[in-house]
Amino acid sequence: MPAHDHWQKSSHCAQGDSCLHVAAGAGGGIKLTESGDPAGVVLRTTPGAWAALVRTLKESYCQD
Repeated sequence: MPAHDHWQKSSHCAQGDSCLHVAAGAGGGIKLTESGDPAGVVLRTTPGAWAALVRTLKESYCQD
């Protein structure tokens, strides 16, 4: 992960290398990477697409 970015680790992260990290990107975008390969791929997305993903995950996991 680039050192100058402020990465936030997922609150649902367990111990180990299976964590999602999120940071604000240039121009208001969202950046995502995984802790298992911190120097690897950084995915970039829009705030709208990120919000839709989070909303969908919450709806899927919060159902009884």
